[in-house]
Amino acid sequence: MFLEHVNLVVDDLEKVLHFYRAAFPHWKIRTSGEGEWYGKPRKWVHFGDDYHYIAFSDHGEGSNRKIAGHQVGLAHFAYVVQDLASVVERLAQAGYQIDKQGENHPFRRNVYFIDPAGFEVEFVQYLSDLPEERNSH
Repeated sequence: MFLEHVNLVVDDLEKVLHFYRAAFPHWKIRTSGEGEWYGKPRKWVHFGDDYHYIAFSDHGEGSNRKIAGHQVGLAHFAYVVQDLASVVERLAQAGYQIDKQGENHPFRRNVYFIDPAGFEVEFVQYLSDLPEERNSH
């Protein structure tokens, strides 16, 4: 079992694609289109690789939930990466800074970024193949 895609509503496709292209340079727009969502026109893209992607639609209004708040909604989503330092470097070169560091852990490194749409994205690199080590607190 694996998560194939997440569908995120944003207000600016180009800004959000700039962030995810820096994080995942091997991803591409798999497909795109235009349509209507409950009476409002929208553009959409599926950005990813052959197995996973993020569906983005540009008809968003208002602000995302406050990360430090207590509103119901998405807190964050995470990607496992092979080389965390490279992801951080690519994002820094594209103008994005780490929002917060993960906890100090002997078997994983992780950081959190806020994408241009206000979603918190975690990137984690595991330093062990053993689930009991990777998942320990």
